Amino acid sequence: MKKRMLSVLCISAMALGLTACGGGKEAAPADNGAKEEVKSEAADTGDKKDDKAGGGKLIIYSPLTESMIDSMLSKFEEDTGIDAECLAMGTGDALKRIQTEADSPQADVLWSGTIGTVKNKSEYFADYTCVNEDAFYDEYKNTEGNLTRFDTIPSVIMVNTDLIGDIEIKGYEDLLNPELKGKIAFADPAASSSSFEHLVNMLYAMGEGNPENGWDYVKQFCAQLDGKLLGGSSAVYKGVADGEYTVGLTFEQGSAQYVGAGAPVKTVYMEEGVIFRGDGVYIIKGCPNEENAQKFVDWLTSQEVQEYMNNTQYRRTIRKDVPAGDSMEPMENISVIQDDETDTAEHKSEWLEAFKDIFTE
Repeated sequence: MKKRMLSVLCISAMALGLTACGGGKEAAPADNGAKEEVKSEAADTGDKKDDKAGGGKLIIYSPLTESMIDSMLSKFEEDTGIDAECLAMGTGDALKRIQTEADSPQADVLWSGTIGTVKNKSEYFADYTCVNEDAFYDEYKNTEGNLTRFDTIPSVIMVNTDLIGDIEIKGYEDLLNPELKGKIAFADPAASSSSFEHLVNMLYAMGEGNPENGWDYVKQFCAQLDGKLLGGSSAVYKGVADGEYTVGLTFEQGSAQYVGAGAPVKTVYMEEGVIFRGDGVYIIKGCPNEENAQKFVDWLTSQEVQEYMNNTQYRRTIRKDVPAGDSMEPMENISVIQDDETDTAEHKSEWLEAFKDIFTE
């Protein structure tokens, strides 16, 4: 595993003229954002068993957790006979690298990164429609041509139950409690796609559907951070689970994995409203192993693999024939809201700059 990880690092370093690669991520009791390769059991590509005739290799960039990467790629390797290598980095860093390498791509797939985050760089990804599209909920179908969803990620609040005491947390408004000042974990939304999605969720929920009306809340929220802004998604959920922070703004899997492991935490779905964002798997345009990249997308979205991911990795499926896992709150119990995804993508740079200005005031 370490050997494979080093091979990816060397490939990337040579391509970029670097001696080291940045952005390696986390680890957690059971899933999302991270590092390398693996082996496992059986699954199907496009709901059909792959007979392992393919072989070859696949190189992946991903912000997922090490445990999820290891578990899922182990399964992929065993199911397909394809050797998978993965370099961990944040979504923003991955997109910068893919753009830098555009004339000579060094990886085949960006695995994970919300649609809203990746859409602005969609010109670097190849068109491909996976064989499982008909099984997806309509709102998660690849209408763009090159943005395939593989799961959906709601923004949530993670609460340390040992530290929260009598403070009640039901949503964003409760985070303004003076007793929580300096005790809230939140990552820089320019570096963390999950934090950017929380910013969007915040603007729409607290603006009652109009994001421009949500900035007054953002100003109050930033004051509550007391000058503390974390460097990545993993620092948020790990910080809450480890007792460094009382609450954190994260994504469902980041919290649910600790709940499933019996840690003293709970997941809160904001009563003001929760946006469910499609998370994607993207084939890099001009990649060296395009056929294997397509096989990976088909494999990842197949029924068996979606069931495995849903039940063991706390990632919410986008297939109609796979129910939500036991560790997740049923959709009907959550106040679901929607943003204008195209508008959000268009305003991303503007909103990030506005947040930076507010935080640094």
